[in-house]
Amino acid sequence: MTSYALGLDYGSDSVRALLVDTANGQEVATTVVPYKRWNQGLYSEPAKNQFRQHPLDYLEGVEQAVQGLWEKAPAGAAQQVVGISFDTTGSTPVPVDSEGVALALKPEFAENPNAMFVLWKDHTAIKEAQAITAAAEKSEPNYLKYEGGIYSSEWFWAKAWHVMKADPSVAEAAYSWVEHCDWMPAILTGTTHPSKFRAGRCAAGHKVMWHESWGGYPPNDFFTGLDPVLDGLRDRLPAETFTSAETVGPLTEEWADKLGLPAGIPVGFGAFDCHMGAVAANVKPGVLTKVMGTSTCDITVATYEDIGDKCIRGICGQVDGSVIPGLVGLEAGQSAFGDLYAWFRNLINWPVQTLLASSNSLDEATRTKLAEEIEDKTLAALGDAASQIPAGETGITALDWVNGRRTPDADQTLTMAIAGLKMGSEAPQIFRSLVEATAFGARAIIERFKSEGVAINSVVVIGGISKKSDFIMQVCSDVWNCQIDVLESEQSCALGAAIFASTIAGVHPDVAAAQKVMASPVCKSYTPNADNAAVYDRLYQNYQALGAFVEGERK
Repeated sequence: MTSYALGLDYGSDSVRALLVDTANGQEVATTVVPYKRWNQGLYSEPAKNQFRQHPLDYLEGVEQAVQGLWEKAPAGAAQQVVGISFDTTGSTPVPVDSEGVALALKPEFAENPNAMFVLWKDHTAIKEAQAITAAAEKSEPNYLKYEGGIYSSEWFWAKAWHVMKADPSVAEAAYSWVEHCDWMPAILTGTTHPSKFRAGRCAAGHKVMWHESWGGYPPNDFFTGLDPVLDGLRDRLPAETFTSAETVGPLTEEWADKLGLPAGIPVGFGAFDCHMGAVAANVKPGVLTKVMGTSTCDITVATYEDIGDKCIRGICGQVDGSVIPGLVGLEAGQSAFGDLYAWFRNLINWPVQTLLASSNSLDEATRTKLAEEIEDKTLAALGDAASQIPAGETGITALDWVNGRRTPDADQTLTMAIAGLKMGSEAPQIFRSLVEATAFGARAIIERFKSEGVAINSVVVIGGISKKSDFIMQVCSDVWNCQIDVLESEQSCALGAAIFASTIAGVHPDVAAAQKVMASPVCKSYTPNADNAAVYDRLYQNYQALGAFVEGERK
């Protein structure tokens, strides 16, 4: 009998639902639903690095996405779904009250951004992250030694602390804080109340300073030493965590009715999108899986024997079972990849878009259509022109830190720079330098892993950029001087979630067995051009020198 697994992937802008045949990995149907409020620009202030999302966007989105599947899937498919799993962006936490209700779902907080989910790319908590790092460096043990040694403003504790300092009403009402990837499974299983709530290993280990060796989280006096507002919060977090191959509980009658699914089917513990994407990519020791989107997340795994007692410097954590049970998951990434290209597109298009918006000679529909066409075609045109420029001929060096640096060595205070501009520098030359910058930033991560004794022999990439631009992918292959494989699946993160859903349903005995029949094949490979690779070895030194200068100036 046919059975289906349901993978739900919460990205930065939308939620995706993917229905997968558990017997062969066929992607039967998929839907994508943009977040209504987020896409209206509500609750965020980019100039302040504030990015918040309303929980209703997540709740309404999952209903629309899953119900939309049944319009595309074979008749009766909904009743053949055997399991559900989630992945989300992260760290994306939300304050909840003593009943486990997200504060923004309460009338008095419905329009308060501080009561909403703090999206991964919210960087309002830079000072708090620096203070956490400084305190950890003085503590014994160093509670950040398994999280790369540096705490980030993108992570749980910095965000919770910043919000509660800034907003006493939220601090008073917040009994606890919950990661998005843990909140969604709890919602569907009716386990949001603190007495029932359980947390996944992925978010806790990589972002919340959880580690088995200190019995969960750092002691309360570590946090009260930072600020009394944090007093007791660690004691209200679950000390035990679970891998995504385990079950949170059964789907409730209420949510079964909303989603059109059978009540009682298992719902798995959630994880971050990149971790589940890596599972869809058959990640294994020696293989780096890179999810390329607005930012990047880089995932690899290591055996217990290989990792031993090493603490890898400057990454986003090493966590037992955060990717695949029985292996140590290692995470890194870049704070901007596609976002850097989008920044440049918006920069050079500003005059045209502004003139179009204010034009009285065109009707609104025509203005909107032209604006959308310009936005859609700009990056493709830039890429086509930039691809015709030989490597090393622009004379321009750029940094990729337009949104700070995630890894290696997190520092969200850093800014990008462009050097070597001349009167003859045109948009395609500058764009090529930005593409090279993102590739150099990725190379720095690869080299950090290798210098710390983590084998990286090949790279598998996931995400829209890998499918949209041969130019960008070839530059990456040349800069990294290794083969790059691109996954066929358009929804790799959701596919990884579906692999876990089939595992918790018992269709497959473990994740490895599920991967054998459900993981995505490779659709295309890129191999390095030896001549370009030699040029980029030299240009990479320029990138490092510019980075060192910018860091030195900041200090």
